[in-house]
Amino acid sequence: MDATAVESYLTGLQSKICSTLESIDGGATFATESWDRPEGGGGVSRVLAEGYVIEKGGVNFSHVVGAGMPASATQHRPELAGRSFRAMGVSLVIHPRNPHAPTSHANVRLFMAEKPGEEPVWWMGGGFDLTPYYGYEEDAVHWHQTAKAACDPFGEETYPRLKKWCDDYFYLPHRQEPRGVGGLFYDDLNEWGFDQTFAFMRSVGDGFLSAYVPILERRKDAPWTEAQRHWQLYRRGRYVEFNLVHDRGTLFGLQTNGRTEAILMSLPPLVRWEYGHTPEEGTPEAALMTDFLRPRDWLGDDAGATAS
Repeated sequence: MDATAVESYLTGLQSKICSTLESIDGGATFATESWDRPEGGGGVSRVLAEGYVIEKGGVNFSHVVGAGMPASATQHRPELAGRSFRAMGVSLVIHPRNPHAPTSHANVRLFMAEKPGEEPVWWMGGGFDLTPYYGYEEDAVHWHQTAKAACDPFGEETYPRLKKWCDDYFYLPHRQEPRGVGGLFYDDLNEWGFDQTFAFMRSVGDGFLSAYVPILERRKDAPWTEAQRHWQLYRRGRYVEFNLVHDRGTLFGLQTNGRTEAILMSLPPLVRWEYGHTPEEGTPEAALMTDFLRPRDWLGDDAGATAS
């Protein structure tokens, strides 16, 4: 197991994503802050704020160690309680300013649970998912085509399995809504062996820009109204609710005394809540709820089922 190679890939991925997004934005650059964690390890947080295209974007690299596994990490693997841990990864969230441009999230990570005298137990996780505020069929189809392409070299069952996992994970049970149109999500992956699993990490990590950049370029200059901006801010509330209530990464960071600014970097800069708000029937806002925010086979029978 070559953790050094993983770290090298992750830091390079962070730099590549930031430079690409800066080029698209054309107005702002990512501010960079290196930080150390008292319990061990540290990271590099890169945040772009008030850009022309990106209202707020964060791309975080971290490599942290700890003496004991947190509850969020042992919930599904109680036999690992009491081990020390080492975790490294890149996590990002991009919140564009334009309501027609979707929010995107991606991460890839390696986790190791260690105990003196025994081999480390390791696994990898990650994925990417898309949260639109206005539904466009071509965007969702392209997103899932790119996700499938990242999975195809690793078996024909990989994409449908990780797509379903993403649909199940990014779901708000208290709202009975998915967070967006999905993508890929996986955790606890090690059955392929280290080299193959690391190759899959690279395929997913490298696939993010291929998935997101064409969508961002297509939507970033679309005209929008103040009413559409209000809808975007209202729907961003669902993003906040998921990240603070359900997200395992947020829980892991807080339970391990992580750096709060890095943990909450994913939250949008502006958001609004309204009591009992329901979009008017027949509007694009209503179409988002009925046609896009539900599990769909974007590459199969459901493709073309809605009008963009």
